[in-house]
Amino acid sequence: MPRYFFNIFDGKDAPDQDGTELADMYVVQSQAIRMSGEILREMGAQFWDGTEWRLEVSNEQGTVLFVLRISAEERPVTDPTNVTLP
Repeated sequence: MPRYFFNIFDGKDAPDQDGTELADMYVVQSQAIRMSGEILREMGAQFWDGTEWRLEVSNEQGTVLFVLRISAEERPVTDPTNVTLP
């Protein structure tokens, strides 16, 4: 089975040194989404500082197969009576 590496970049690089053996790309993508959700949930309020959070998935040769990019930042409302909704 091929081995895939889930490398996290969020201001502090966390390369995946071990990788995970997975059957196919559908399983890899599912694992990437699940992993991202778990990590972001654990980050809590730290996620809201505007820093881009990125998960790069690569194969055994080091080729990046896909990237998930997520960022969030709070924008304070200066006049709560002047809020425009979509």
